[in-house]
Amino acid sequence: MKYGFMKVASAIPAVKVGDVIFNTQQIEDLIAQAEGKGVEIITFPELSITGYSCQDLFRQQMLLESSEQAVMMLLDFTRKLDIISIVGAPVVAGDLLLNCGIVIQHGQILGIVPKTYLPNYSEFYEKRWFASAQDLRDCEVRYAGHKVKLTPDVQIFRTYDGVQFGVEICEDVWAPAPPSNKLALAGADLIFNLSASDELIGKHNYLKSLLSQQSARTMTGYIYSSCGFGESTQDVVYGGNALVYENGALLAQGERFSLDPQMVIAQVDVEKLRSERRTNSTYVNAQRNIKYSVLGGQFNIRNIDADPTENEREFVLEREVNPHPFIPTSSDMDASCEEIFNIQLMGLAKRIVHTHAKTVVVGISGGLDSTLALLVCVKAFDKLKMDRRGILGVTMPGFGTTDRTYNNAISLMKSLGITIREISIAKAVTQHFEDIGHDASVHDVTYENSQARERTQILMDLANKMGGMVIGTGDLSELALGWATYNGDHMSMYGVNASIPKTLIRHLVNYVAESGVDEQSRITLRDIIDTPISPELIPADENGNIKQKTEDLVGPYELHDFFLYYFLRFGFRPSKIYMLAKKAFIDTKLERVKISDNDPDSYDEETIKKWLKTFVRRFFNQQFKRSCLPDGPKVGSVSLSPRGDWRMPSDAASTIWLQEAENL
Repeated sequence: MKYGFMKVASAIPAVKVGDVIFNTQQIEDLIAQAEGKGVEIITFPELSITGYSCQDLFRQQMLLESSEQAVMMLLDFTRKLDIISIVGAPVVAGDLLLNCGIVIQHGQILGIVPKTYLPNYSEFYEKRWFASAQDLRDCEVRYAGHKVKLTPDVQIFRTYDGVQFGVEICEDVWAPAPPSNKLALAGADLIFNLSASDELIGKHNYLKSLLSQQSARTMTGYIYSSCGFGESTQDVVYGGNALVYENGALLAQGERFSLDPQMVIAQVDVEKLRSERRTNSTYVNAQRNIKYSVLGGQFNIRNIDADPTENEREFVLEREVNPHPFIPTSSDMDASCEEIFNIQLMGLAKRIVHTHAKTVVVGISGGLDSTLALLVCVKAFDKLKMDRRGILGVTMPGFGTTDRTYNNAISLMKSLGITIREISIAKAVTQHFEDIGHDASVHDVTYENSQARERTQILMDLANKMGGMVIGTGDLSELALGWATYNGDHMSMYGVNASIPKTLIRHLVNYVAESGVDEQSRITLRDIIDTPISPELIPADENGNIKQKTEDLVGPYELHDFFLYYFLRFGFRPSKIYMLAKKAFIDTKLERVKISDNDPDSYDEETIKKWLKTFVRRFFNQQFKRSCLPDGPKVGSVSLSPRGDWRMPSDAASTIWLQEAENL
């Protein structure tokens, strides 16, 4: 395991019912293939050594002994292999015949897990042949040349890397209280399900929903293997299902109704799963309370350690990585944008009602952030049935304002029907430079921040004068990088964009442009979307175009949003974020959709390293701005509110993060 990724496989071998030699050879072939591909754990279907549909042949001593001998063959085959294999076979324990999953590594049986819930309805008659794990008492059996402890208790297997996994069998996951619940709460990161699920109309979608929910509920990687072609079709058909989930998300799936053996491989991010668990207080509470069963008893845990691997392989990430994790998929885009926009406007509407404000004041620059904030204000006023003229849009041209942004600001305010006020800041800022003795030809941080603070002062004073409140326009990406003037645009009375990353804002504005405004507003919004991002605090070039482009100074927002997502959402270290970024932006097979026309066609490794270092440095250095943020609505899983989602000391040292970033 590297970077927290565990490479797993779900395999469906060809099978001949009752032919244990053939079946074992098929299993060996797939194990060899998986070992060659660096798979660390592989699972096979239920009763894969014998075939699931042997029926009363399970009462034949010949089949039971041959099955055990076949497992011995498999042990010998795996003696020099690092891969952990999980196969299904019948196991005799005294007077009981158990339907088991057998965990194997380096020619050893690590453990045997009996099935708990036996289906005995409709087409299933398992209780005719098998006993449940609940019928079992702790005992030791001699099986395939090994002394193995059998127990009805939860069994946790632990790899040399410390990854913990458990096994359940088919019907177990369909039960009201699946063993995987206890396994997960006992620490299992991965659940392997050996299954034999027949095909019925609608059952496949139900199954996928069930597995997705169980994976999400337990916050595990869930690897499912159900038997396929070769099982008896006397009364039912087994289509073969190979599925891998990670916290509810489908990572890989096989081909149903295939005539050939198949194997699906996925890399489960165990580190991410553990991060999710640590931050979920409900999960932690459940871990504390689960020791009390419905009957008031307790369950025991048996821990089993696997061997260390003998051959270190170079890690290659094989799963694709979305370069734009904040952006909804195309199929969900409109619905997601509508939901996000509604969260913003409802947050603002509540604040307006609470404060009895008749007016809101917004600084309109002609850029994306102020545009989205204005649209939220307009829709909130509409929702509250308030006159849009109660929205005061203030454009405050300064030394760097261009005709394009100025004209777009005026045009949008007019077409939306709000009250417009234009106040140039040039005279006031020039006087301020004289007062503090600053040379206006020196375009340094004082030159820039003086303009931002003058604008905020104007907005605040207008809000006081009109009995209203200032609506903040700053977004999540700017807050992460500290790309805001302290007590300038950093400050407001309610920040509607505080939880919206820059890469998402274009989509939200486009959503409103296409669905919620008049034609003139639509035209203006489209041009705003295409305008380069800039605070316009430095004078324009000789042609009157924007000279100060934010992404030239702090880096591309699509990279920073990518870094931000994985840094905050999962707490990943810089080396892992860098590895993921390379996969997302360089080594991907996915077609990259550019966020804007201003984005580069591609990135190289050095560019990603450069801006990752910038992100880490600025994120730590600029925390003092985030420690005193105005209120604002949370809309997604990542937020920087100091009152809830991100509580970090402003003087925290970034040393270890920067050192790792420097050593990439």
